[in-house]
Amino acid sequence: MNRPITTLFMLMSVDGKISTGASDSLDVDKDFPRIEGVREGLHQYYELEQTTDLWSFNTGRVQKKMGVNEKEFPAKSPVSFVILDNHHLTEHGIRYFCAWAKDFVLITQNPSHPAFTVTEDNLHIIRQDFLDLADALQILEMNYGCKRLTVQSGGTLNGLFLRSKLIDYVDIVIAPILVGGKDTSTLIDGNSITSVEDLNLLGALQLETCEVLKDSYTHLRYKVIS
Repeated sequence: MNRPITTLFMLMSVDGKISTGASDSLDVDKDFPRIEGVREGLHQYYELEQTTDLWSFNTGRVQKKMGVNEKEFPAKSPVSFVILDNHHLTEHGIRYFCAWAKDFVLITQNPSHPAFTVTEDNLHIIRQDFLDLADALQILEMNYGCKRLTVQSGGTLNGLFLRSKLIDYVDIVIAPILVGGKDTSTLIDGNSITSVEDLNLLGALQLETCEVLKDSYTHLRYKVIS
């Protein structure tokens, strides 16, 4: 395998939602702590997050929601970050990740991205004419020594990883809540299967661990077998 071993690590509701609604103002990180019966066990997800791979994949859209374009620069972390972004991160957001990350790799299809104006030793840019996740992962492994990668992105990008056969493990924490809403993002969004010929794009899973956590939370880990 000439790419990193990838793990999709997410927090979701019992009905598979990774957001509390179909608006950028709604987000599980902001909203779950406000909900009685959910906030009590939420810390377990963040504790598990601290044990994930030292390479983390996310998107500029998600990070903009988290406020990185305005936040003060953080202390240095041992984690290396891979961010897919075309227009959500500002120059401040780029410098935020340079300050935080051991290595920061930006994947972009935007030739005018503000990252091109930043000169930091730990900033690396993978410039593509069109998004090619398989090629980007190969570059991460070959050029930057990324052997294991935790993916924490939105449902659409998770779907692209799945359809491209680029997910090796699925590691999910299930919060005791039902969200609903057909427009609310789920663990796997993106294009739906529309023909029998495309069934091979589905991901069959083998359960490796099933752990009942405190306060009605559940932790499941699967290996993708097809």
